[in-house]
Amino acid sequence: MVRKPLIAFIALLAALPALVLPALAEDPIGAAVAIELNAAQTGEGACTLSFVVLNGHAAQIDQVVYEAVLFDASGQVDRLTLFDLGTLPPARQRVRQFSVQDITCEGLGSILFNGADTCTGEGLPEDACEADLILSTRTDIEVRG
Repeated sequence: MVRKPLIAFIALLAALPALVLPALAEDPIGAAVAIELNAAQTGEGACTLSFVVLNGHAAQIDQVVYEAVLFDASGQVDRLTLFDLGTLPPARQRVRQFSVQDITCEGLGSILFNGADTCTGEGLPEDACEADLILSTRTDIEVRG
């Protein structure tokens, strides 16, 4: 009979929220900020960098601006810039894009996050945006801090 497997499958689906939600409610990164360089695309004389950002703190970050150093493919400093990630609600991913003019993504070798130029928010520790900063990349561009 097909009904018993179907009923068992429906019962499993109904139980999934109870099994999954507690795991999602836990903070997977702890009290830190995680920044992933998710994509880099060259177009119209610029490299567009797409970052996925997660605020692991219990409080909202009202504004965070990171000073970043961009190195070319040969390892030389190309420029210093600021990445304004704006508001970061707790435990919610945000995507931020920045267009870096006059360089191709292939010409960009690495990004060094020098530190937080601005980090504001009520109830945040003093070093909330810098302590335990988690950096990663899904591109050929190295990201470090």
